Parts: sequence; structure tokens; C-alpha cells
Amino acid sequence: MDFKVTQILNPFDALEKKLLTYLPAPQVEVIRTAFRVAETAHMGQQRSSGEPYIIHPIAVAEILTDMHMDYQSISAAILHDVIEESSIDKAGIAAQFGQEIAELVDGVSKLDQINFENRAEAQAENLRKMMLAMTRDIRVILVKLADRLHNMRTLQALSPEKSRRIARETLEIYAPIANRLGMNKFKIEFEDIGFTFLHPVRHRILQEAVTKARGNRKAFVQEVETNISTHLKKDGINIISMKSREKHLYSLYRKMRQKELSLNEIMDIYALRIVVDTMDACYRALGVVHTLYKPMHGRFKDYIAVPKANGYQSLHTTVLGHHGLPIEIQIRTEDMDKFAENGIAAHWLYKWGGDKKNLAEVRANKWLKSIIELQEHTGSSMEFLENVKIDLYPDEVYVFTPTGEILSLPNGATAVDFAYAVHTDVGNACIAVKIDRRLVPLSTHLASGQTIEVITAQGAHPNPAWLSFVATGKARSNIRHWLKTQQVAQAQQLGKKLLDRALSSLEISIESVPQNILHKVLHELKLKKIEDLWTEIGLGNQMAPLLAKRLSQQTDIIDIDDNSLKHPLPIKGTEGMVVTYARCCRPIPGDGIVGFLSTGRGIVIHRDTCNNTIELQRFPERSVFVKWANDIAGEFSAELRIDVINKRGALALMANTISDCESNIENVHVDERDARHNTLVFVVQVRNRAHLAKIIRVMRDLPIVTKVNRVK
Repeated sequence: MDFKVTQILNPFDALEKKLLTYLPAPQVEVIRTAFRVAETAHMGQQRSSGEPYIIHPIAVAEILTDMHMDYQSISAAILHDVIEESSIDKAGIAAQFGQEIAELVDGVSKLDQINFENRAEAQAENLRKMMLAMTRDIRVILVKLADRLHNMRTLQALSPEKSRRIARETLEIYAPIANRLGMNKFKIEFEDIGFTFLHPVRHRILQEAVTKARGNRKAFVQEVETNISTHLKKDGINIISMKSREKHLYSLYRKMRQKELSLNEIMDIYALRIVVDTMDACYRALGVVHTLYKPMHGRFKDYIAVPKANGYQSLHTTVLGHHGLPIEIQIRTEDMDKFAENGIAAHWLYKWGGDKKNLAEVRANKWLKSIIELQEHTGSSMEFLENVKIDLYPDEVYVFTPTGEILSLPNGATAVDFAYAVHTDVGNACIAVKIDRRLVPLSTHLASGQTIEVITAQGAHPNPAWLSFVATGKARSNIRHWLKTQQVAQAQQLGKKLLDRALSSLEISIESVPQNILHKVLHELKLKKIEDLWTEIGLGNQMAPLLAKRLSQQTDIIDIDDNSLKHPLPIKGTEGMVVTYARCCRPIPGDGIVGFLSTGRGIVIHRDTCNNTIELQRFPERSVFVKWANDIAGEFSAELRIDVINKRGALALMANTISDCESNIENVHVDERDARHNTLVFVVQVRNRAHLAKIIRVMRDLPIVTKVNRVK
């Protein structure tokens, strides 16, 4: 594709001067060509501020230039809105600039061509597209972060509603991504601007409070700085730099919200950063600081020995300075300081020797691998976004495997999260966990320094209840993936039964259906094979009687006639997730039952006396004729309402009696009637009606019980 060339280069001139300081002229010429293409594509377009649109991609390119990014990234930055805002497509960009630049541009571009149900879904799918592109080339996210940064710097031109929406999205997604990549400068600017626009009143009030509280604190911090500097020099420790800073507002605000503290209760408003020449000097400097000032208990962190998830390394300690003022001291080497500020961007900013490895880059690549795994195990974009968000907040605990390997996990992680962090197969087969050689519940929260041993068993599988307490996206996505896989297998089995029975009522079988008819039905339903059709039936998304009529080429009205009633579906209690029992009536073996197909859930079993069946019978096509099988396995939930005299130990007596009847209690709650009487509602597990009748009979014999009823 040929592109028109314009001669107006003025907006590019300042950028070109910066580029020539570190890029060769031929590469700068490629960027100049990209500018000409972008200028033509955006001709006549304006931003909300009224500026020519070309100002935006130039500003994005300038941000990347300050990071010393390569010419492909900067070219992509200039072209990043071309696909969305003009007729130029990816193929056209590839033809002129090569596939590499085209892929970068495409990775940053939004999915404007697809119609989404709502803004949330569109945001989620765009993020998924961008992050998958990022796993192929990390530069995609760097271009996107620079794009977002300039948009944040110009938020004042937008309406309050739109600026708040963008600010919220930035605080929830882009600031954490920048943090995950170790790009502290980006993170802080995202948070400060986002806080200003999302919560303008809170920002103003906190700003005023910090200014008021500042008082003489700055002078005290300077005293501490001078004192530490003097003693470090006496001990022969070479100081590269030393500077104090006040923590930025959003960090203070978040700490106040999370820990429910007032501003006066936050200790480390001020921080002093000491940069020395060697790692050994870091620990020696720490000794000097702790000699001069009393360290606060529990406020020391060694991120040099155990770096953060984003590669950040430093020693942190909080000490009581002059007049009891708490000050956070950060001690690190020059390399650590550069990485702390720039993270993965340090790869381009600084020319390290061949043996130098950017720890932020190593950690970022590890995170990218986990994103690929999340993508493989998630269905919808919204679920993917949920799991990514979980992994974007890496406040960590550090734990050990039995072999001494250190694993970092998010704060709040459980033993199950640890199992999945070791390996997906270990998580799936986990049955028990030992922490420091003691057996603990799987839901136990982990603390730094613990040694975790996972006990597995062949044939074990994830429990759906784990989803209520796991803290990592990897664990959550793998559990859901396993459950979906199981559900599909169970749905296929059930769907095949339902379709076979529906076809048999028409005196045909699936084998006798002509292949062209079968393929036609599958094509109309956008399904690839017969197994997919069974799955859809089993999940309640398609009706077996209707499909049987279509496959048999019968077009008369579909009824559940006498012929279909000859073949009820036996319910054994082992059907898994595709057969559920209604909580409104809690059917048990021995009850008369009816089944109804529910979209996405399969068959829902009700008692035939349940009031809700009256409403459901309005949809006869969803009815399934069912009966209890002869070989029922497992236990079923039943609800009992028991009126008792209010005496000490009444609840314990009830529980022991139910246990003596070989039943477990799922749930119990107490309704206080008056001072002398209570009503206890138990949900108990029973095998059948006879088992339930025995429990009721024994309960009625207790002297404190006045009435026992099964809840309908």
C-alpha cells in the first residue's frame, strides 16, 4: 500500500534531536517515515483539547525516547492509533515498515471492529488481546503504558465522567502492570494523576492534611540524613547518593484505607534512600543505621536476599529518629536503584555488560509465562481479566519448599495456592498440606518463613470449595478449568442419555439418523461434532425432545406424550455437576420428583409437591421425566425445623442426637421465639426418606423438643 507523504515536519523536529543522541540516522529515518504516515492518517483530526491529533503519538514517542527504546517501538508509538483512526490496516503497515512494527501496532490497537455487549466486556477483551501480544513481545505493553501516561497527563480536557472512568481503569489495571514490571516512575505518576481525578475531594483534603502535618518534620529528616551520612563516611562506606522524600499521596491514601488508619497513625510518611557502591556496603550501612537509631519491631525487610516479584531489591527498615519520628530507610546499590525506578525499561536505558541480567526482566518473563497459562485455562475475557487483576497486586509472602527453594506468593495466599505454584498437577492432586511439619487445613493462610509440604494422592481432584479461599489467579483458573472439563464430560454423558431416550420415543436411534441431516443440525447450531451436541443438551442449552424431532425430520408440535413417559431417566445421585437438587424443596430418595432443564446447569430436581414446579410447568419442553434409581449412592440434604425449650446445652444435645443417627449437619441457625422457646433449623445429610423419618422420630422423643417438621 502506498502512503501519501506530507512535508510538515515541525512537530517531529524536537523528537528527532533526542533520537539522534542514541540511535543511528537510518533508524531515525524510519521513525521520520512513520511520522509522515501518521500525520497523513490523522490529518484534520483533533483531540478533545482541540490540539491536532498528531501531537498525541509524538508525545507517546517522546516518552519512549526518554527510555531509550529501540526504533521499532518508537515507530509503533507514532503509528499506534493509525489502524483505529484511518483506513490503513495491519497489512499496509507491515508492507512499509515490516512485520515486527506491524505486530507492535496491532498489539496496542483496540478491537473496535467487534461488537461487545457492554463496555466492561470490551475493556476485558482489549486487555486480553494486549496482554497476549505482550507475551510475544514485551515492547507492546511499554508502548501502551506510554500511550496511557500521555492520556492521563491530558485528562483535564475530558468530561468529569470520562476522566473518572479512565482514572479508575488506570488505577486498577495500568498502575499495577507498571508496578509488576518494576517501572516505579510510571506507577507513581499513574497513581497520583488517577487519584486526583477519581477522588478529587479526598485528594485535596489529604493534600492539605499532609501539608499541615509536615511542619518541622522535614528539618528532623534532614538532621537524620546528616547524622547517618557522617557516620557512614567514618566507617569508610562510599555513598553514591542520599536523598529524602515524602511518600506520594495515593500510597498514603491506600494504606489508610487498607489498614483503617488515620494520617497521624501512619508511621513512614518520610523515607530516606541511601545508595552505596556494593551489596556488602548495603548490609554494613544497615548496621550503622541500627547503631544510631532504634529499629522498629517487625519493620525490617530484606528484599536483596529475597527480591519482590517485580525484581525490586533493597533493604528496608523503619527507625525512630529525632523526637520519636518514624523514618523508613531504604539501602541499595546503584544498579538496584536504577532497576527500582525503571524496572524492565532499564534493559534499554542502560548498557549493561553481557553478564548483567536485569532481574526485573527475568521476573517479568516469568509473569508472562503465567499469563499464557491463565489464557489457556480461562473461557471468557471477563474471567481472564479477573484472574489477571488478582496477580497484579503482589504484596508477597515468602515460603520454602521442603528442598529449601523459595517461592513468593501474594499476601493472603493459602496452602492450595502454594500447591498450584509448585505445579498444576500438584495442585490438582493435593489432599493435605503440612506447614512446618504439622498438618493444617488447606485453607490456611501462609506466612513468610514457613516450610510447606504438599501431600498428593493418585486420583484426587480439586474441590469446588477451594474457589472460596484461593488467592492466586493460577490456582483459581486451574480449578475452574478442571471443573469445566469435568462438567463437560458429565454433561456429554447426560446429554447422550436424554437424546437417546427422546429418539427412542420416536422409535429411531442416533445411528439411524442420516448423516446429512445430522451434519445440517450441527451446522445450524454452530457445533462441530455429535459430542458437542450432547454437551449442549446435558447443560440444558438445547432441548432433547426438540432435537429428536429435528433429527427425525418431524415437524409436528412437540409434546411430552405417553410414549416419552415410558422411559424415565433414573437419578442415582452420582451424576455430578449436571444434576442438581433444588434448595427450595430439597428432594431425597423416596420423594416424588420432577426434573427441569436449566440453561448452563443441566437438570434441576424438584419434589413433585414443590410450589415452584407450578411455574416451571409452563415450559413443558424443559420438563424431564425422572425417577429415583434402584442403586442410589451418596447422601442428600434435608431441612428440619425443630421447636425446643430454651435450656443450656440444647443445641449440643440436638447435634449429638443427629450424629448418633448417622447423619452429618451441613448448616444450622437459631430463630429465637421468646424467652422460653427457640426454633432450630438444621440442614442434615440423609440417605433416603426412611433415614430422615428415623431422625425425626428420635428427635421427637427428646424431652426438650416440642415439635419437629420437615421444611417443604
